[in-house]
Amino acid sequence: MSAKNDGNYNQIAFALEILRLLAEKPRRCKDLEDLLLTFLEEHGKSADSADIKQKITRTIRKLRDCGIEIKSGTHSPYELVESNFPVLLSTEQREALAVAAYFLADMGFSAQASQIQRIGSLTESDIPSFVKVDFSPPVDYSDRNLDAIVRQLQERFLQQCRYTIRYQSKPGTEGRIWDIDRSELRLHDGLLYLFAFIPDWRSWRFDYWHNIDQNHIFRLDKLVSVGAASDTRWVSCDFPNMKVRYRTSGQLANYKPRRKDEVVVYSDPEGKFREIEATIDYWFWFRQRILKYGENVQILSPQLLADEIKKEYKKIWENLSADENGKNQSSINSRANYPI
Repeated sequence: MSAKNDGNYNQIAFALEILRLLAEKPRRCKDLEDLLLTFLEEHGKSADSADIKQKITRTIRKLRDCGIEIKSGTHSPYELVESNFPVLLSTEQREALAVAAYFLADMGFSAQASQIQRIGSLTESDIPSFVKVDFSPPVDYSDRNLDAIVRQLQERFLQQCRYTIRYQSKPGTEGRIWDIDRSELRLHDGLLYLFAFIPDWRSWRFDYWHNIDQNHIFRLDKLVSVGAASDTRWVSCDFPNMKVRYRTSGQLANYKPRRKDEVVVYSDPEGKFREIEATIDYWFWFRQRILKYGENVQILSPQLLADEIKKEYKKIWENLSADENGKNQSSINSRANYPI
């Protein structure tokens, strides 16, 4: 390879390495210098600190001239805002990205969906006709206020120290201050929640500390503010959980767990039922799913939760009976108003 071609190659490789490093995360100039000095040494090139700094400045200027947006400031790191490098996709890849964008947009993540559309230069025609989505959550997660709250929460997750939130469960109220410990974002049934361990919460179900009732959910669109991180570290690396064993039968006799926290512990030799053990950290969501299964599922243990489900079914039956009696009485009263 000639010296000229070798130099051109190294300029391109150097620019691509800068893009790769900034695509990982924002980096300060000194960090870039150290990483790129190592990069050049690994490729048999030597450079001093002054030269590498000038080379970074020149290369970033050229990248900006090419339309790649890199943000920087006197006291802030270099940050890759947007790249317009062409992305070459196969038909299947375009369809996969289009479906992902379609799903995100319908779940309220329109800003993220538009980013995917721009990356792949996607149009409506790229969405497979056989895919239909109907989530329609009552929240637009691309709202600027929500975006700021998500960023603040992500910072707290990285710091892993306790913080507070102000949560407005009902419109027009001041909102309640909650002391938040271990926490993360979870998407459930098309809605995004802050899933958090509340260290001072008292459970009416369990008489021991560190139980699943201390795990709470908070809708992101009802979060008013996120407080600064404290000096108190999170109490645990994991959320408290418990084992629940249940039996599936009837239409679910051959039920195959699709969740990573569920395993089949027993299968009836005649294929009449299966027993599943689930590791749960939030009772309400699990309860919702069990009630959807109706008569095809039975909780075996713990007995406390099994009894709770039985009470739930009893209430449903009583409500249905009361409603039916009300309809019958209404029908009798209606007929009484007409002459025979």
